[in-house]
This record gives sequence, structure tokens and C-alpha cells, in this order.
Amino acid sequence: MSDAPAIWIDGREAATLPLPDRGLEFGDGLFETVLVIGGRISLKNFHVTRLQSGLATLQFPPLRDRVEQHLDEVMAVLDRNVNYALRITITRGSGPRGYAPPKAPQVRVIISATQITGDPLTMLAPASLGVSRIRWGTQPALAGVKHLNRLEQVMAAQERQAAGWDEALMLDQAGAPVSVTAGNLFMVSGETLVTAALEDCGIAGTRRRFVIERGAPDLGLQVQVATLSLDQLLAADEVFYCNALVGLRPVGELAGKRWSDQPVCSRLFQCYVQELHA
Repeated sequence: MSDAPAIWIDGREAATLPLPDRGLEFGDGLFETVLVIGGRISLKNFHVTRLQSGLATLQFPPLRDRVEQHLDEVMAVLDRNVNYALRITITRGSGPRGYAPPKAPQVRVIISATQITGDPLTMLAPASLGVSRIRWGTQPALAGVKHLNRLEQVMAAQERQAAGWDEALMLDQAGAPVSVTAGNLFMVSGETLVTAALEDCGIAGTRRRFVIERGAPDLGLQVQVATLSLDQLLAADEVFYCNALVGLRPVGELAGKRWSDQPVCSRLFQCYVQELHA
């Protein structure tokens, strides 16, 4: 496989998307970004479970067996000696003009595989963050869901690129920290981890779930899900963010505050590596 992404649509390798497609027209769909190491999908069950939850929210038909089948087909042709980022995109497919979805949607399952460089089992150097001017919109009906409407993050990522930050902190409409553009946010205060509540906006990440359900309990840490403030974040002992491709990454600088030591994030990352090896 070359460095260019390979793409499968409904189980068949393809280079073009049939049109019309409601995913393109309205963002009517969901996606997952999945890490593949040594021929294995990392935290596969977390991804599949979140995908099914999002499909139920958008009132798509059940697709678990179909998605698993297409994933197995793709995994069978990937090089086990190469690490990949898989993107699973599910759209409601074609339909008549207008917002209202068809009563019997022809759902499309699109999977792309891109080779990744670097070692996902090595923690990245502490990141520099800036505070984005772009804020999360409030929509409780879609909070936590990884749907295809990502313009807020696109605009924040543009700002990050222009400023030269590693990542951008995104706030909600009230000014409370929610996430970075591509990852969930945690702060460390003593033996307690605090992460943003996702009742009004944000994405419930698979690595966030790992930290809450496995990493923190293994280390005897407490986890609180709460509304954060920027002042709390800047007063924290540590700050880190997490996503499927970087795992956990410590924050070294945010809005003039610097952190020189990240022992809790380092310990959690080792728990994460052990999980991927299990």
C-alpha cells in the first residue's frame, strides 16, 4: 500500500464517492478515527460502542454487523508491520432533495486507511496550547456524538496553524474549557483528575473513556466530570489531552502558564501502552 490513503466504500475499494450523498450535503452521518497497531484495532470495542450510540441518536438503522464485516475485510489486506489511522465514515447515503431523511436510507460505510509515521507507543513531548477564539456551539441533542459537522474544529485548527500552537483549547459559549480541537481535556489536581462535562457540546472520546474507566482506577486516581474554568486549568498540577492517534499528550504551556513535570500523565500513558499490548 502506498502512502496515499486507500478507500473502501461498502466493502469495495473505490476512489470516488457516489453522488448525491447526505454526508456531503448535510453532514448527515458519523465517523470514527481508529488506531491500528500490529494488525490490531486499538480499543475496538470502545469505537464500535460509541459508533452504535451515535447511530441510535441520529436514528440510523442498526449497522454493527455490517461495520464489523467491512472492518474485517479491510484489516485482512493491511500490512501487519505498518501502523495505520483508519477513518470509518457512515453517511445516510443518497436521498431526495431536502433536509428530511429518506424513510429507507441506503446507508454508506466508507473506510479509509492511511499509514502513520512515528511511534504511537511513545508519549509525545509536552504541547503548547493557545486559547481559540472559536467556541463550541451549544446543542445538547448532539453532545458527545462524533458527527460529521466539524466546522468549529476546522476553524479552530486554522487559527492554531496560523499561531504556531501544537493545539488549541476550545471553550464553550459560557467560556468554560471543553477540549482541544482534536482531543478531550483533563486536568490533574493532587490525586484527582477532572475532565469537562459534555452535556451541551463536545465529543465523548474513546481515550477519555479509557482514562475514566481503566487508567485512573488502575492508578488509584479519582475522576470528576465537571464544568471547568480557565482559572482552574491554569492552577492545575498538570494538564493533558487525549485522542485515538496520540494517546495521551501532556500540556507544557497554556496562556503563559508552563508545566515542567507531568508524572501523572506519564503513568497513565504507561497504563495505556499496556492496554494496547493486552
